[in-house]
Order: sequence, then C-alpha cells, then structure tokens
Amino acid sequence: MSTLTYILGWPLLAAVVLAFVPRNYRFVMRLVALGATAISALLAIKMFLLFPGAEANADGYRFVQQLPWVESLGISYFVGVDGINVGLVLMGAIVAFAAACCSWEIKEREKEFYILLLVMTGGILGAFASLDLFFFYFFHELALVPTFIMIGVWGRGEQKNFATFQITLYLSVGALIALAGLILLYLQVPEAQRTFSIPGLVAFFHENPMGPGAQRIIFPLLLFGFGILVSLWPFHSWAPLGYGSAPSPTAMLHAGVLKKFGLYGLIRVALPLMPEAAHGWMHVLAWLCLGNILWCGLTAMRQRDLNLLVGNSSVAHMGFIFLGIASLNLIGVTGAVFVMIAHGFLAALTFGLTGHLYHQTGTLEMKQLGGLLRKLPFIGAALVMAAMAGCGLPGFANFAGEVSVFFGAWSQPALRVVMVLAVWGAFIIGAVYMLRAVRTVLHGPEQAAWAGIADAGNLWRKLPFVVLLGALILFGFVPRLLTDKIKPAAEQIVAMANTVRDTSATEHPPMAGSQTASLVGDATTEVTR
Repeated sequence: MSTLTYILGWPLLAAVVLAFVPRNYRFVMRLVALGATAISALLAIKMFLLFPGAEANADGYRFVQQLPWVESLGISYFVGVDGINVGLVLMGAIVAFAAACCSWEIKEREKEFYILLLVMTGGILGAFASLDLFFFYFFHELALVPTFIMIGVWGRGEQKNFATFQITLYLSVGALIALAGLILLYLQVPEAQRTFSIPGLVAFFHENPMGPGAQRIIFPLLLFGFGILVSLWPFHSWAPLGYGSAPSPTAMLHAGVLKKFGLYGLIRVALPLMPEAAHGWMHVLAWLCLGNILWCGLTAMRQRDLNLLVGNSSVAHMGFIFLGIASLNLIGVTGAVFVMIAHGFLAALTFGLTGHLYHQTGTLEMKQLGGLLRKLPFIGAALVMAAMAGCGLPGFANFAGEVSVFFGAWSQPALRVVMVLAVWGAFIIGAVYMLRAVRTVLHGPEQAAWAGIADAGNLWRKLPFVVLLGALILFGFVPRLLTDKIKPAAEQIVAMANTVRDTSATEHPPMAGSQTASLVGDATTEVTR
C-alpha cells in the first residue's frame, strides 16, 4: 500500500478500534487517538522529505495508489501527491496530532468525541490526497458531518445551537452547489470515456477544451460552492460564530485544514479545466476577497470575545489566498498555496491557545481578562508569537506566503488597486486588532479572579503549541522547503489556466461523441460542434 493510504488510514482504523474500547478506559482512548495521529504525522513528514523539490516533474504524482471500485462509472480509490497537495497533507496530519493533544479538555462522552475526531482527521487527509472526484467529495463529507455533531454536543456558549444550525445550513448548501458543478463537469466527457480521475479529466480537457458555454455554467457553481465552504465574503457569517462555539480541537481542524478544501478544489479542478471562465470571473473574485480582508478585518476590531476575534481574523486571511488565485500567475498561485499551509498552522495554534485560556478561566471576554502573561508565561508568549505571525511579521511562514501573493497581484495591472487595499488591510487593520487583543488579554492589571489558573505545565500540554510554532518558524525562515515543491505543479496549473490566451482565437478541436449535448443545454452544443 502507498504511504498516503497509511497516512489517512491510521486515524480511520483507530476510530474503529475505539468503538470496541470500554467507555471507562479513558487513558487507553486518549493513547489510541494520540498514537494514530502521531504515526500519521510522522509518515506525512517522511513523505514530505522524500518528495522531490525543484527537479520534480510538474505532472508527476508521487506515492500513488489506484484501486478500481465501480469500473462502469470510472470510480476508483486513487490517491497521490504533487507539489500542490503534499504540503497540505503534511499540514493536515500535524494539525490533527496537535488537535488530539489538545483534546485533554474534553471530559464528557470522550469515546464518541475521539471517534468523531479520528473520522474527521481521516476524511480531511483523504480529501487532500484523493485524485478521484468521487472520493475527493466523499472524504470531504466524511470530515464535515463530525464537525456539525461536535459543535452541537461539545460546543460552548449560549449560541452553540444557532451556530450548529448556521454552519450546517451554509456548508450543506455550499457542498451541494459544488456537487452540482462536479457532476456537470463529469458529464461533459463522452460516455465511453467518462472517468472521475482528476488527472484523466485534466488530460482529456487539455486535448479537448471545454466549450465556453459549459464553462460559463460550471465554473460559477464551483466558484461559489467551494467559496461558501471557504467563507468567501459575503457567505462568511457562519465561520466566526461556528469557530467561537466549537470545542478547540474541532476549531483547529476545521479552520486550520478542512476549510482549505474549497480553495484546493478551485486550484486543482476549476482553474485548469475551465480557463476561459476563470479569466471571466477572476476580477469578481478579486473584489470579493477584499470583503474578506477589509470587512472581516474591521469586524474583528469590534469584537469583545477573543474567539470571535480569531474567527473573523481567520476569515479575513482567506482573502489573501483568493487574491493569489485571482492573479492567475505563478508567483500568485504559489503564494496562495503557501498561505493555505501557513494559515493552517496559525489557525490551529490560535484556537488551541484560546481553548487553553477558556479551559482555565471559563470566559474569553477580553475585558474580563488581563495581566495573564504573568500567570501564563508559556501560553502568553505563544499567543504573542501567533499574533505576530497573523500580522505578517517576517520570520513566520505567513509573511513569505502573503508577500508572494502581493507580488503576484501587483504583476496584474487590473488587480493593483485591490492589492494596495489588501496590503493596507493586512498590515494596518490586522495589526490593530491583534495588538489590541495582546494588550487587553496579556498585559495590564492582574485580575484577582485568575489567581489559581495554570500555565501549560507538562511536556504534553506544551507539545502541540511547540510543534505548530516550530512549523511556522521553519517555513518562515526557509520558505524554499515549500516553494521548491509547490512551484513545478503550480506552473503547470497556471499554464493550463492561461491557455485561453493562446487558444481563444482559434477553433476548439471537436470533442469525440455527442452524448453530452443535452446535459447542460446550449452549453454542450459548443462542446460537441
């Protein structure tokens, strides 16, 4: 079996094992969850180190395994990594291990919680590893359902029920819209050649470009379906409240990793297969991403609850990734993938830290906190470093990714106004709300009510934060560890996304077969002509 299968299989196998562990064996349950996620993370690190860098063939997937499942429909269990997803799998596996470490705070229904956490982890890693559209979507849903349950059962705050309802409604609608786009995409291929294989679809549409009419229908379905899953403005309101109400491990996994699924889908599927529609919609995406950066940034400045501030900040950072995608050039798309990975580590770190504060104080109202740096030197120092990383301070991975995005956007004259406003939002608005949070929570007079709170005392309590901070600093000081792996694959995707510039003036080669003519109305008429 491929290393990738082991990486996503260990958490799922552990979930099955936990189903047979007696409920009162709490230590065993924690040990199984920690052991499975630790093995998965170590395998992901090994795979990342073995994955070739700049010399890699752009279209060469590695660690591939393909097992036919429903051959009549072209569905197979098909996993593999290239430069786009090798870092995402690494980030997902490390965040999952950190989330398992932070699950010590769960004291009720631990068995069910750990099973759902492990299923969610397996689904997340499977979604980023899949090269088959069916399993790509299946693994995402496998990860999404536990999210709803965990917020509803183990969530906190008076609005947790509303947050559960809202996040379920939004993400279900987004997933259904994306599913409609993926089905229409599948049906664009002649019946005899239909496949769910993503490399197969890329190869087919490279030889037989999709008609502009079909692209105009399918691309917006994928853009807004995936966009809702990523909290693209104005479809973002589910995210801050959902993360504020979620238990810390759930928020770490969803905000850090699962939310990147929609961005990954846009880069992996929408851009290379529908270049003409991509160019038509990118200016819309560029202006919408400003809504994330400016609106959510200003909203974060008004927050009194630390978790809601972090949630709005997380949504704001999605805007930089959308801006990198909208640039449709190598440095912008490379930066977008880089920010996806960096933000995953940062979001997991901040939600883990706020979870520790809530566990110790019972509140995240910033006015009720204050002077905590004296009582919690380790947690306080980690929170300061997380805030600095969120502000885009050099030395952290976020800086390298965001600068690449800004250079990519600046090289597109049509995006320069957007880029300038994004820079202002990143360095001014972001710095204001982050530094205000640090000042209010960590400095000032020490509150008498927090005399008995405890810092992260032992190694296991510190380990998740050390690992996440270490990753942010490592990729911040040595960004080539990521960019050398991302660039060859990003170069190929950007080349396909810009093929429209060379082929739009020429007639598209005819697509074999005419069975798709009735599937999307007049759109396929152009495809089959």
